[in-house]
Amino acid sequence: MVGNEWQTAVAVLRLASQLVDGIQDGLARLGFADVRPAHGFAFVRISAGDATTARVAEHLGVTKQAGAQLVDYLVEHGYVERQSNPADRRERLLVLTDRGRACTVAAEAAAAATVASWASRMAPPVFEELKEALGLLADGGPLRPAW
Repeated sequence: MVGNEWQTAVAVLRLASQLVDGIQDGLARLGFADVRPAHGFAFVRISAGDATTARVAEHLGVTKQAGAQLVDYLVEHGYVERQSNPADRRERLLVLTDRGRACTVAAEAAAAATVASWASRMAPPVFEELKEALGLLADGGPLRPAW
C-alpha cells in the first residue's frame, strides 16, 4: 500500500530533520552558531582530502559560484583555509583549520547526543534492531544534503 510507504518516508525525513536540528542546537551551544547544515556537508568533503572549491560544489550539488560563496564564508569565519596544491599550482586545496576540526568534533558529539535521545525512548533490543536495519538500507553513498 502506497500510504504505508509514504508514512515511512515521512518518518525518515522527520528523523533526518531532528538530527540536523540537534546538530545545529549542539553547535550553537558549543560556540559554533555561525555554521549551517550545508557547511557541515562541505566539511565532510573537505575532510576527505583533495578538496577544491569546484569539488565541494559538485559534492553539494550546487553551482561553482554557490560553492565559492560557501567556501569564502568558511574561510572568512576561520573554519577552512586555502593551500597551494604541490601537484598542480593552478589549484587551491581546502583544508580544515583547528577551528574547523573542533567544529566537526562538536557536530559529531551533538549528533551522538541526538541519537542517544532516540535510544532512550526505545527498548535497547529494539534500538539495536533499528540500527542494524538502517545499516542495511544505507548504501554508503556520499553524505550530502538532499536538496
